Amino acid sequence: MRKNITYLAMSLFLLMGMSNVFAQDKYGAEPEKCGQYLSLFHESVKGKNFKDAYEYWLWCFENCPKASKLIYSDGLKIAEDKAEQGEKEVAGKLIDDIYTKRVQYFPDNLGKVYSDWSISLEERGESNEKVFEKLDLGFKADPSGLSVKNMAKYFQEVTNRNKDTNVQKVFDTYDDVLEAVNVKIDKLSQELDKVNTKETAGQKLSSRDKRKQKNNGINLRGLGQVEDVLDQIIGEVATCDRLIPLYDKSFEENKNNAVWLRRAASRLNAKECTEDAMYPKIVEAYVHADPSPSAFIFYAQVLEERGQASKAIEYRNKAVDIETNPYKKAKYLYQIANTMKRRSKSESRRYALRALQAQPSLGHAYLLIANLYASSANSCGTDEFSKRMVYVAAADKARQAKAVDPSITSTANRYIKSYDANSPSTKMIFQMGLKSGTPHKVECWIGETVRIP
Repeated sequence: MRKNITYLAMSLFLLMGMSNVFAQDKYGAEPEKCGQYLSLFHESVKGKNFKDAYEYWLWCFENCPKASKLIYSDGLKIAEDKAEQGEKEVAGKLIDDIYTKRVQYFPDNLGKVYSDWSISLEERGESNEKVFEKLDLGFKADPSGLSVKNMAKYFQEVTNRNKDTNVQKVFDTYDDVLEAVNVKIDKLSQELDKVNTKETAGQKLSSRDKRKQKNNGINLRGLGQVEDVLDQIIGEVATCDRLIPLYDKSFEENKNNAVWLRRAASRLNAKECTEDAMYPKIVEAYVHADPSPSAFIFYAQVLEERGQASKAIEYRNKAVDIETNPYKKAKYLYQIANTMKRRSKSESRRYALRALQAQPSLGHAYLLIANLYASSANSCGTDEFSKRMVYVAAADKARQAKAVDPSITSTANRYIKSYDANSPSTKMIFQMGLKSGTPHKVECWIGETVRIP
């Protein structure tokens, strides 16, 4: 019994000792002083008393760098204040030291950390090489962590460096950046959908909800612009004449590589290089290597081009049925809707509406419906006025598009401008003895009631 008590006491002693060692490791050789100084500099920074904060902060920075991330976030604020006070050289060195230790002791969220570091270097007039070095480290750590602006900047730089010597690297980087953009868009869209659903249900939005609604909208618009920039850059490099030989050369070694096949199929599809025999060859290999929803969607297109329309629809619906991610499901439904528009406008709309059920913030689906309506103006109107009212219905859908998805605002605005220009004029409405704001049913397959402008 006495022996057991002795063992228990020794165990407790050892555990306490280990706890002290861990605490000492995190808070340095003087943990109490570290904790006290952390509190002192943080309170001073919150009160914007950067001069008072500096001494306490510097001690923590040098003696207990593992203690808290506040050392680094507050440290940057202190450094920025020094720059504003005219100590730019000192501030610059301090900023670089802060980021260096931040990466060393808190190696998380590195995409954002390196992205922010690159912005600081650029603002300080450092060389393009130094800026790119940090962007490259950030991209390799987490592409989605880069700022919206830095995503486009990084891809532009990679393109400039490799377009004449290593075009495959340009394509691979494009795919990586685009995937990172889509990750950001999906995350922001999901958050925005939740807030918008609350608002639609008549629930009062908190100040946090309103802030998220505003900020996510701004970021989504920025990401939409990034996509446009990426497409402009890649458009100059990715031509069928370049893509086909490149993929032909690499096919044998990658015919079982699902990622390579998916990206190759996507690139050829996006650049409309689908008539070359290389495209169905890649798609069929993709289906074999990875019988996934994404592969089925590409295969459906191949079947469509072979005149096997029914089988194509079967594969598209199969892709939708087995997809569990609602946002991916929405994209597949949208793709089906886009394909169906040539065959049946009402069916195309049905799939677009299903896509919106899965992802209410999928603005492209509303734009597709708007386009379907506008293209039906002549067939769904019996006279000049009723034909022009079809454009009112189209404009309404385009307005819904940018309301739910700020990332496509610029595109939606072009649609709206065009549709509004074709809507009934004030003079026409007056001459017909009608009143602005009164309801009007658009006939034909559209069957929607809109208001006279």
